[in-house]
Amino acid sequence: MNALNRSTFSGNSYTERILQFGEGNFLRAFANWMIHEMNRKADFDSGVVVVQPIEQGMVQMLNDQDGLYTLYLNGIKNGEAISEHQVIDCIQRGINPYENYADYLANADNPDLRFIISNTTEAGIAYSKIDSLEDSPQKSFPGKLTALLHRRFQTFEGDSDKGLILIPCELIDRNGDNLKRIVLQHANDWDLSREFIDWIEKANIFCNTLVDRIVPGYPKDKIETLTQDLGYKDNLIVEGEQFHLWVIEGPESIQQEFPAKECGLNVVFTDNMEPYRTRKVRILNGAHTSLVPVGYLYGIDKVRESLEDLTVGAFLKDAIFNEICPTLDLPKEELDQFANDVLDRFRNPYLEHALLSISLNSVSKFKTRVLPSILEYIKRQNELPKRLLFSLAALIAFYKGERNGASIPIKDNDEVLDFFKSQWASGDISSITKNTLMNISFWGKDLTEYTGLLEAVESNVQDIVAHGMVTALTSHLKS
Repeated sequence: MNALNRSTFSGNSYTERILQFGEGNFLRAFANWMIHEMNRKADFDSGVVVVQPIEQGMVQMLNDQDGLYTLYLNGIKNGEAISEHQVIDCIQRGINPYENYADYLANADNPDLRFIISNTTEAGIAYSKIDSLEDSPQKSFPGKLTALLHRRFQTFEGDSDKGLILIPCELIDRNGDNLKRIVLQHANDWDLSREFIDWIEKANIFCNTLVDRIVPGYPKDKIETLTQDLGYKDNLIVEGEQFHLWVIEGPESIQQEFPAKECGLNVVFTDNMEPYRTRKVRILNGAHTSLVPVGYLYGIDKVRESLEDLTVGAFLKDAIFNEICPTLDLPKEELDQFANDVLDRFRNPYLEHALLSISLNSVSKFKTRVLPSILEYIKRQNELPKRLLFSLAALIAFYKGERNGASIPIKDNDEVLDFFKSQWASGDISSITKNTLMNISFWGKDLTEYTGLLEAVESNVQDIVAHGMVTALTSHLKS
């Protein structure tokens, strides 16, 4: 059977306009797929040169396949469960700077280079005080980037037209701002010129971004079947869900150079990404966190099964559309569309999310993902959000640590586990509920100060413990 490469598959060649730090599954299933779509549909003509950001990586494997790989997108699309695949051909070559640093730096001399994309993990955008301009290569991603930008500044004699658009995809808040801050710190540490620092500031655009697509990665459990179906060997097959979202915060001019919207891609260009970050945290992450204790104590183990259950599914939809969405400031149509997309993602038959795996550190997740919706709902509506408070009660019951007589393998930090162990040892639900809601180390405030909140949560905890989740939830939905 033939291996996938450009001698066995007629992939296109494009002008090398994008330098990409990271060759992993996420970028290949997310950013590279979008670049592939823009090349096909909008004459973007942008080839990607991939830089291996750490010493151990997959650039050699990528080069063995001439940058080609197969992407499977599986999930709900236009209301139907669809699995589709295509060969992605935007990657032109890969570079290992640990083996060929000169080849890496030479990218700075490319007059066509316009974009830098990265995903070097959450730890990638970090300052390394041991990096220096003379290293080959520097240890950190920002160090390597600073050296490349300095080379470009020198090559083009500070030409402002040769600045770059940087679009980091690392999952940290204000990723572009943080990357720029560290680059400037290196420039100062290395005693680089004031002119270079001004060029960084004025000629380059560091975007903040929000990225969203579930990427399970290499399908090792079914690779033999897929290989037979494809008729060629591909060591870099990657799977992703159908849903995708890329929020890019930066000047409006970026949209003119990055024709994602022309291709129907779910890319949002904005001068303020915070409403979109809040939307994702409150609706997507908040729905997950709200669902976990309710669905699991109900007797369900998977997210998809929770949506398919009429009772649990109705509870979650009501919480999302009637209690979470009203606390957000984006247009209702956008919020409803995003919420429906979230539900489709939860229903995805190709991805199985275990509720217990999502339950890790549930208290801190509830504080950041759900509690803001509760408090904002109270502020805006002047009443209590019944469904979200039921979820809070279910969370307290969940930390009792048992379901239908069987122990629940709860994973959280020792402070949380020790607290609930001592509380549930008393068996006094009234004091358990009150002490939990008053725990400022959990919530950042005393939740019993909100009128009626303690009574509502305590009543729900009593009902769940006394009658079980099935009866309690059914009764709750009728109230």
